[in-house]
Amino acid sequence: MPGDNATKALIDTLNGLLADYFALYIKTKNYHWHVKGPQFHDLHLLFDTQATELFALTDVIAERVRKNGGNTLTSIGAIAGRSVIADDDREGVDAMAMVAALRDDNAALVARIRAAKAAATEAGDNATEGMADDWTDQAQQRVWFLSSILG
Repeated sequence: MPGDNATKALIDTLNGLLADYFALYIKTKNYHWHVKGPQFHDLHLLFDTQATELFALTDVIAERVRKNGGNTLTSIGAIAGRSVIADDDREGVDAMAMVAALRDDNAALVARIRAAKAAATEAGDNATEGMADDWTDQAQQRVWFLSSILG
């Protein structure tokens, strides 16, 4: 079965999602390390909690790729080439700009997760399909928390 087009498409979609999780993890840790201002303590802790959640799913997603007979990402370059999450290399980013960027990136992640779920459905991979619901819920919760900070 791993040779069929639906499974190949699922593997490709999952690797894109894996890249997004890694990129968003790094961006979230970047903001965790560099946040400043009156909400420093709360944002520092929130960003760390969210980064930990993101990183925890990288192995789960990579293992779904492997269980479907595919190969996972192998390098930072592979991650950069597949992710739709933009880097933020700026210094001195305003705390609320960080919150807004992470909100938007997590919302984009929801769309990518939904695409992975659709690909899993097409490939008949009900395990990935079910997991995608949990991944969506977690990403939507991050969007909600971040949106609530912005008012």
